[in-house]
Amino acid sequence: MPARLVLQFRLTGTVAGMPTVRPYRPQDRAAILDICLKTGDDGRDATGLYSDDRLLPMIYAEPYLQYQPELAFVVDSGDQTVGYILGTSNTVAFAQWYRQVWIPRNAEISLDLTTEAAQKLWHIHSNPEHLRRPELLDYPAHLHIDLLPEIQGSGMGRALMKVFLRTLAAATVPAVHLAMSATNEGAGHFYRRLGFTELAVEEPTTT
Repeated sequence: MPARLVLQFRLTGTVAGMPTVRPYRPQDRAAILDICLKTGDDGRDATGLYSDDRLLPMIYAEPYLQYQPELAFVVDSGDQTVGYILGTSNTVAFAQWYRQVWIPRNAEISLDLTTEAAQKLWHIHSNPEHLRRPELLDYPAHLHIDLLPEIQGSGMGRALMKVFLRTLAAATVPAVHLAMSATNEGAGHFYRRLGFTELAVEEPTTT
């Protein structure tokens, strides 16, 4: 009988080289804000695209971590956070909180708004009421999802969506929406494969 080897592997937390989805932790905050910026131009790096690199994360990432962190999940590569999904289960309530809490909380931050692009982003930041469109009332939750290029196409985006949607369903949230750039064809294909369908909304927002 030929000699044989018995191999063992003890699973202790995240295995290096094997990305996993897990709930957000406060120590993920800096990585999430960085990923938001590094993917903010239709999935490409938006560093320098606006006159202040803090604008994108201030609008599309950090407020969700503050408002509803239990709906934030990350892709952990074993040694760093390489992707995330976050959002809210109640867009109307989120918009109200954003107006009453988030904007005043950041009122003292001095931002560089010298370019037209930055001014347009600031307008979005200053007017959270744009989230409360009547066409979206039947889809109360909304989300943002971003992955670094090296993890895109790996199946981790689908894994993030699965855990996020499962969490919403467990909270009896009936439906969810998201906004995206009409020119981001890759993202459009991804969402449609998951079963998302286009909703007619006047003057849609972009992420």
